Amino acid sequence: MQVDYLIIGQGLCGSFLSHELQKRNQSFLVIDDARSGTASKIASGIINPVTGRRIVKTWMIDELMPFAWNAYQEIERDSGQQCIREIGILDFFPTPQMRMAFLDRLATDGPYLSLPSDSRMWLDYLQYDFGFGLIQPSYLVDLTVFLQACRNALVQKQQLMENHFDQDNLTIHDKGVQYNDIHADKIIFCDGNNGFHNNWFKNLPFAPNKGEALIVEIQGLPTQQAGLPVLLKKGISIVPWKDDLFWIGASHEWHFTDDKPTETFLKKTILQLQGFCKLPFKIMDHLAAVRPATIERRPFIGFHPVSTNVGIFNGMGTKGCSLAPYLARQFVDHLVTGSPLMPEADVLRFRKVLSRG
Repeated sequence: MQVDYLIIGQGLCGSFLSHELQKRNQSFLVIDDARSGTASKIASGIINPVTGRRIVKTWMIDELMPFAWNAYQEIERDSGQQCIREIGILDFFPTPQMRMAFLDRLATDGPYLSLPSDSRMWLDYLQYDFGFGLIQPSYLVDLTVFLQACRNALVQKQQLMENHFDQDNLTIHDKGVQYNDIHADKIIFCDGNNGFHNNWFKNLPFAPNKGEALIVEIQGLPTQQAGLPVLLKKGISIVPWKDDLFWIGASHEWHFTDDKPTETFLKKTILQLQGFCKLPFKIMDHLAAVRPATIERRPFIGFHPVSTNVGIFNGMGTKGCSLAPYLARQFVDHLVTGSPLMPEADVLRFRKVLSRG
Protein backbone atom coordinates (compact mmCIF):
# COMPACT_ATOMS: atom_id res chain seq x y z
CA MET A 1 0.00 0.00 0.00
CA GLN A 2 1.24 3.51 -0.88
CA VAL A 3 -0.15 6.64 0.82
CA ASP A 4 0.92 10.23 1.31
CA TYR A 5 0.67 10.09 5.10
CA LEU A 6 0.68 7.44 7.80
CA ILE A 7 -1.10 8.74 10.95
CA ILE A 8 -0.54 7.04 14.29
CA GLY A 9 -3.47 7.46 16.67
CA GLN A 10 -7.16 8.37 16.30
CA GLY A 11 -7.78 10.60 19.29
CA LEU A 12 -8.75 14.23 18.89
CA CYS A 13 -5.56 15.07 17.02
CA GLY A 14 -5.60 12.08 14.71
CA SER A 15 -9.30 12.51 13.97
CA PHE A 16 -9.07 16.17 13.01
CA LEU A 17 -5.81 15.72 11.09
CA SER A 18 -7.30 12.89 9.01
CA HIS A 19 -10.49 14.91 8.47
CA GLU A 20 -8.52 17.87 7.11
CA LEU A 21 -6.35 15.63 4.92
CA GLN A 22 -9.51 14.07 3.50
CA LYS A 23 -10.84 17.50 2.57
CA ARG A 24 -7.61 18.26 0.70
CA ASN A 25 -7.68 14.95 -1.22
CA GLN A 26 -4.54 13.66 0.44
CA SER A 27 -4.16 9.89 0.75
CA PHE A 28 -3.53 8.50 4.26
CA LEU A 29 -3.92 5.55 6.57
CA VAL A 30 -4.62 5.79 10.31
CA ILE A 31 -3.28 3.11 12.65
CA ASP A 32 -5.07 2.92 16.00
CA ASP A 33 -5.53 0.06 18.45
CA ALA A 34 -8.84 1.30 19.94
CA ARG A 35 -7.35 1.57 23.44
CA SER A 36 -10.11 2.56 25.88
CA GLY A 37 -8.25 4.54 28.57
CA THR A 38 -6.98 7.46 26.51
CA ALA A 39 -7.26 11.10 27.51
CA SER A 40 -9.49 11.92 24.51
CA LYS A 41 -11.98 9.22 25.41
CA ILE A 42 -12.50 10.11 29.06
CA ALA A 43 -12.23 13.92 28.95
CA SER A 44 -15.29 16.04 29.73
CA GLY A 45 -15.22 17.80 26.36
CA ILE A 46 -15.52 21.31 27.81
CA ILE A 47 -14.37 24.32 25.81
CA ASN A 48 -14.07 27.08 28.41
CA PRO A 49 -13.11 30.58 27.20
CA VAL A 50 -11.54 31.56 30.54
CA THR A 51 -9.09 29.80 32.80
CA GLY A 52 -7.44 29.90 36.20
CA ARG A 53 -8.15 31.62 39.47
CA ARG A 54 -7.57 35.00 37.79
CA ILE A 55 -10.28 34.17 35.22
CA VAL A 56 -8.17 35.23 32.24
CA LYS A 57 -9.05 34.40 28.65
CA THR A 58 -7.62 31.13 27.39
CA TRP A 59 -4.77 31.40 24.86
CA MET A 60 -6.14 32.32 21.39
CA ILE A 61 -9.71 31.64 22.50
CA ASP A 62 -11.27 34.41 20.37
CA GLU A 63 -10.00 32.62 17.25
CA LEU A 64 -10.39 29.08 18.55
CA MET A 65 -14.03 29.14 19.66
CA PRO A 66 -15.73 30.08 16.37
CA PHE A 67 -13.36 27.82 14.45
CA ALA A 68 -14.07 24.86 16.75
CA TRP A 69 -17.82 25.39 16.54
CA ASN A 70 -17.74 25.28 12.73
CA ALA A 71 -15.35 22.32 12.66
CA TYR A 72 -17.48 20.13 14.93
CA GLN A 73 -20.64 21.11 13.07
CA GLU A 74 -18.92 20.01 9.87
CA ILE A 75 -18.41 16.57 11.43
CA GLU A 76 -22.08 16.64 12.49
CA ARG A 77 -23.23 17.28 8.93
CA ASP A 78 -21.06 14.49 7.57
CA SER A 79 -22.07 11.95 10.22
CA GLY A 80 -25.63 12.94 11.11
CA GLN A 81 -24.61 12.85 14.81
CA GLN A 82 -24.63 15.80 17.21
CA CYS A 83 -21.10 16.40 18.50
CA ILE A 84 -21.19 19.87 20.05
CA ARG A 85 -23.65 22.13 21.86
CA GLU A 86 -23.47 25.53 23.46
CA ILE A 87 -23.60 25.57 27.24
CA GLY A 88 -23.13 28.02 30.08
CA ILE A 89 -20.70 27.42 32.92
CA LEU A 90 -22.16 28.37 36.30
CA ASP A 91 -19.10 29.25 38.37
CA PHE A 92 -20.12 29.08 42.05
CA PHE A 93 -17.74 31.16 44.16
CA PRO A 94 -16.12 29.13 46.96
CA THR A 95 -14.88 32.25 48.79
CA PRO A 96 -15.64 35.98 48.88
CA GLN A 97 -12.22 36.56 47.32
CA MET A 98 -13.14 34.48 44.26
CA ARG A 99 -16.36 36.45 43.91
CA MET A 100 -14.39 39.70 43.97
CA ALA A 101 -11.92 38.33 41.40
CA PHE A 102 -14.83 37.50 39.08
CA LEU A 103 -16.41 40.94 39.56
CA ASP A 104 -13.08 42.67 38.93
CA ARG A 105 -12.56 40.74 35.69
CA LEU A 106 -16.16 41.38 34.65
CA ALA A 107 -15.63 45.11 35.09
CA THR A 108 -12.33 45.31 33.21
CA ASP A 109 -12.28 42.60 30.54
CA GLY A 110 -15.26 40.31 30.71
CA PRO A 111 -16.81 39.58 27.27
CA TYR A 112 -17.55 36.01 28.31
CA LEU A 113 -18.69 36.84 31.86
CA SER A 114 -21.99 37.89 33.37
CA LEU A 115 -24.03 37.66 36.58
CA PRO A 116 -27.40 35.90 36.96
CA SER A 117 -30.61 37.81 37.51
CA ASP A 118 -31.29 35.70 40.61
CA SER A 119 -28.30 34.23 42.46
CA ARG A 120 -30.55 32.10 44.72
CA MET A 121 -32.15 30.01 41.96
CA TRP A 122 -30.01 26.88 42.62
CA LEU A 123 -30.31 26.78 46.41
CA ASP A 124 -32.82 23.90 46.33
CA TYR A 125 -30.17 21.72 44.67
CA LEU A 126 -26.77 23.08 45.60
CA GLN A 127 -24.93 24.41 48.64
CA TYR A 128 -23.25 27.77 48.03
CA ASP A 129 -22.83 30.93 50.06
CA PHE A 130 -21.31 33.57 47.79
CA GLY A 131 -23.36 33.42 44.59
CA PHE A 132 -22.15 32.50 41.13
CA GLY A 133 -21.19 33.92 37.78
CA LEU A 134 -22.01 32.79 34.25
CA ILE A 135 -19.35 32.00 31.65
CA GLN A 136 -20.90 32.07 28.20
CA PRO A 137 -20.63 31.04 25.46
CA SER A 138 -18.91 27.81 26.35
CA TYR A 139 -19.15 24.55 24.43
CA LEU A 140 -19.52 20.91 25.35
CA VAL A 141 -18.21 18.30 22.92
CA ASP A 142 -19.60 14.77 23.12
CA LEU A 143 -16.25 13.07 22.61
CA THR A 144 -17.73 9.58 22.53
CA VAL A 145 -19.99 10.50 19.62
CA PHE A 146 -17.31 12.58 17.89
CA LEU A 147 -14.57 9.96 18.00
CA GLN A 148 -16.92 7.18 16.90
CA ALA A 149 -18.25 9.30 14.02
CA CYS A 150 -14.71 9.95 12.81
CA ARG A 151 -13.82 6.28 13.21
CA ASN A 152 -16.87 5.18 11.24
CA ALA A 153 -15.90 7.51 8.39
CA LEU A 154 -12.38 6.07 8.33
CA VAL A 155 -13.65 2.49 8.33
CA GLN A 156 -16.10 3.25 5.53
CA LYS A 157 -13.31 4.65 3.36
CA GLN A 158 -10.89 1.83 4.34
CA GLN A 159 -8.50 4.36 5.86
CA LEU A 160 -8.17 2.76 9.31
CA MET A 161 -5.99 -0.14 10.44
CA GLU A 162 -7.11 -1.34 13.87
CA ASN A 163 -3.82 -2.59 15.19
CA HIS A 164 -1.07 -1.82 17.68
CA PHE A 165 1.71 0.29 16.18
CA ASP A 166 5.20 -1.12 16.78
CA GLN A 167 7.97 1.45 16.35
CA ASP A 168 10.50 -1.32 15.74
CA ASN A 169 8.79 -2.15 12.44
CA LEU A 170 9.15 1.39 11.10
CA THR A 171 11.93 2.16 8.61
CA ILE A 172 12.86 5.74 7.75
CA HIS A 173 14.59 6.53 4.46
CA ASP A 174 15.29 9.62 2.38
CA LYS A 175 12.17 9.44 0.24
CA GLY A 176 9.67 8.38 2.87
CA VAL A 177 8.88 5.74 5.47
CA GLN A 178 7.89 2.08 5.46
CA TYR A 179 5.85 0.23 8.06
CA ASN A 180 5.50 -3.46 7.27
CA ASP A 181 4.00 -3.41 3.75
CA ILE A 182 2.82 0.23 3.97
CA HIS A 183 4.82 2.91 2.17
CA ALA A 184 4.19 6.59 2.95
CA ASP A 185 5.82 9.89 2.14
CA LYS A 186 5.58 10.94 5.79
CA ILE A 187 4.48 9.57 9.15
CA ILE A 188 2.77 11.78 11.74
CA PHE A 189 2.46 10.72 15.36
CA CYS A 190 -0.83 11.70 17.02
CA ASP A 191 -0.21 9.20 19.78
CA GLY A 192 -1.12 11.13 22.93
CA ASN A 193 0.75 10.01 26.02
CA ASN A 194 2.61 7.37 23.99
CA GLY A 195 4.55 10.35 22.66
CA PHE A 196 6.47 10.43 25.94
CA HIS A 197 8.27 7.26 24.76
CA ASN A 198 8.39 7.99 21.02
CA ASN A 199 11.81 7.22 19.54
CA TRP A 200 11.95 10.56 17.70
CA PHE A 201 10.18 12.96 20.06
CA LYS A 202 10.79 11.62 23.58
CA ASN A 203 13.26 14.47 24.27
CA LEU A 204 10.53 17.08 23.97
CA PRO A 205 9.51 18.77 27.24
CA PHE A 206 6.33 16.79 27.81
CA ALA A 207 4.71 17.20 31.22
CA PRO A 208 2.49 14.15 31.75
CA ASN A 209 -0.59 15.08 33.71
CA LYS A 210 -2.97 12.50 35.13
CA GLY A 211 -6.67 13.20 35.32
CA GLU A 212 -9.43 11.30 37.09
CA ALA A 213 -13.20 11.68 36.91
CA LEU A 214 -16.36 9.98 38.12
CA ILE A 215 -19.57 9.16 36.29
CA VAL A 216 -22.35 9.77 38.80
CA GLU A 217 -26.12 9.36 38.75
CA ILE A 218 -27.94 12.35 40.27
CA GLN A 219 -31.69 12.13 39.81
CA GLY A 220 -33.57 15.41 39.73
CA LEU A 221 -30.62 17.75 39.20
CA PRO A 222 -31.52 20.32 36.51
CA THR A 223 -29.25 20.58 33.49
CA GLN A 224 -30.55 23.92 32.18
CA GLN A 225 -30.95 27.51 33.29
CA ALA A 226 -33.40 29.71 31.37
CA GLY A 227 -33.38 27.17 28.53
CA LEU A 228 -29.57 27.08 28.28
CA PRO A 229 -27.77 23.79 29.06
CA VAL A 230 -25.32 24.38 31.91
CA LEU A 231 -22.54 22.72 33.82
CA LEU A 232 -21.98 23.48 37.48
CA LYS A 233 -18.58 24.31 38.90
CA LYS A 234 -17.36 24.78 42.46
CA GLY A 235 -13.93 23.22 42.90
CA ILE A 236 -15.23 20.26 40.92
CA SER A 237 -17.30 20.38 37.73
CA ILE A 238 -20.67 18.65 37.35
CA VAL A 239 -21.09 18.13 33.61
CA PRO A 240 -24.28 16.73 32.01
CA TRP A 241 -23.41 13.34 30.51
CA LYS A 242 -26.64 11.57 29.52
CA ASP A 243 -30.05 11.09 31.13
CA ASP A 244 -29.42 11.44 34.90
CA LEU A 245 -25.69 10.77 34.57
CA PHE A 246 -23.04 13.44 35.16
CA TRP A 247 -19.29 13.61 34.60
CA ILE A 248 -17.61 14.81 37.83
CA GLY A 249 -14.01 16.00 37.89
CA ALA A 250 -11.33 16.41 37.15
CA SER A 251 -8.00 16.12 38.89
CA HIS A 252 -4.66 17.40 37.65
CA GLU A 253 -1.90 15.25 39.10
CA TRP A 254 1.72 15.93 38.16
CA HIS A 255 3.18 13.15 40.31
CA PHE A 256 1.73 9.67 39.85
CA THR A 257 2.88 6.07 39.50
CA ASP A 258 0.36 4.73 36.99
CA ASP A 259 -2.70 5.65 34.94
CA LYS A 260 -5.22 3.80 37.12
CA PRO A 261 -8.10 5.27 39.17
CA THR A 262 -7.17 5.92 42.80
CA GLU A 263 -9.05 5.56 46.06
CA THR A 264 -7.67 8.96 47.12
CA PHE A 265 -9.44 10.76 44.28
CA LEU A 266 -12.63 8.79 44.83
CA LYS A 267 -12.89 9.68 48.52
CA LYS A 268 -11.92 13.32 48.01
CA THR A 269 -14.38 13.84 45.17
CA ILE A 270 -17.24 12.18 47.05
CA LEU A 271 -16.65 14.60 49.94
CA GLN A 272 -16.55 17.57 47.55
CA LEU A 273 -19.74 16.46 45.84
CA GLN A 274 -21.50 15.92 49.18
CA GLY A 275 -20.52 19.46 50.18
CA PHE A 276 -21.81 20.95 46.92
CA CYS A 277 -24.83 18.92 45.81
CA LYS A 278 -27.85 18.56 48.12
CA LEU A 279 -29.32 15.64 46.16
CA PRO A 280 -28.38 11.99 46.71
CA PHE A 281 -26.06 10.47 44.13
CA LYS A 282 -24.69 7.10 43.07
CA ILE A 283 -21.19 6.40 41.71
CA MET A 284 -21.47 4.56 38.39
CA ASP A 285 -17.89 4.61 37.08
CA HIS A 286 -14.39 5.89 37.89
CA LEU A 287 -12.15 6.98 35.00
CA ALA A 288 -8.47 7.88 34.72
CA ALA A 289 -6.00 8.71 31.96
CA VAL A 290 -2.76 10.62 31.38
CA ARG A 291 -2.98 13.83 29.37
CA PRO A 292 -0.23 14.68 26.85
CA ALA A 293 0.51 18.06 28.43
CA THR A 294 3.68 20.10 27.92
CA ILE A 295 5.84 22.22 30.21
CA GLU A 296 5.17 25.35 28.11
CA ARG A 297 1.46 24.53 27.78
CA ARG A 298 1.87 24.85 24.03
CA PRO A 299 1.41 22.05 21.46
CA PHE A 300 4.04 20.15 19.46
CA ILE A 301 3.42 20.33 15.71
CA GLY A 302 5.71 19.74 12.75
CA PHE A 303 8.56 17.54 11.62
CA HIS A 304 11.76 16.27 13.18
CA PRO A 305 14.78 18.42 12.22
CA VAL A 306 16.89 15.38 11.28
CA SER A 307 14.36 12.69 10.33
CA THR A 308 12.34 15.13 8.25
CA ASN A 309 9.73 12.57 7.16
CA VAL A 310 8.70 11.99 10.79
CA GLY A 311 6.13 14.41 12.20
CA ILE A 312 4.14 15.02 15.37
CA PHE A 313 0.74 16.50 16.20
CA ASN A 314 0.46 16.26 19.97
CA GLY A 315 0.73 18.09 23.30
CA MET A 316 -2.74 19.67 23.44
CA GLY A 317 -3.10 19.02 27.19
CA THR A 318 -6.45 20.04 28.65
CA LYS A 319 -7.29 22.29 25.66
CA GLY A 320 -7.46 19.60 22.99
CA CYS A 321 -11.13 20.15 22.12
CA SER A 322 -10.47 23.75 21.10
CA LEU A 323 -6.88 23.50 19.83
CA ALA A 324 -7.03 20.35 17.70
CA PRO A 325 -9.51 21.61 15.05
CA TYR A 326 -7.70 24.91 14.50
CA LEU A 327 -4.19 23.51 14.49
CA ALA A 328 -5.12 20.53 12.29
CA ARG A 329 -6.24 22.96 9.59
CA GLN A 330 -3.02 24.94 9.94
CA PHE A 331 -0.89 21.78 9.86
CA VAL A 332 -2.57 20.49 6.69
CA ASP A 333 -2.17 23.92 5.07
CA HIS A 334 1.52 23.61 5.90
CA LEU A 335 1.69 20.11 4.40
CA VAL A 336 -0.13 21.01 1.19
CA THR A 337 0.99 24.58 0.48
CA GLY A 338 4.10 25.02 2.63
CA SER A 339 2.55 27.83 4.68
CA PRO A 340 4.36 28.44 7.99
CA LEU A 341 3.32 26.84 11.25
CA MET A 342 2.51 28.98 14.26
CA PRO A 343 5.88 29.63 15.97
CA GLU A 344 4.44 28.93 19.44
CA ALA A 345 3.44 25.43 18.30
CA ASP A 346 6.15 24.55 15.77
CA VAL A 347 8.21 21.67 17.13
CA LEU A 348 11.33 23.14 15.52
CA ARG A 349 11.54 25.56 18.43
CA PHE A 350 13.18 22.52 20.05
CA ARG A 351 15.52 21.87 17.12
CA LYS A 352 18.61 21.56 19.32
CA VAL A 353 17.23 19.04 21.78
CA LEU A 354 15.66 16.96 19.00
CA SER A 355 18.88 16.94 17.00
CA ARG A 356 20.72 15.22 19.84
CA GLY A 357 18.97 11.93 19.00
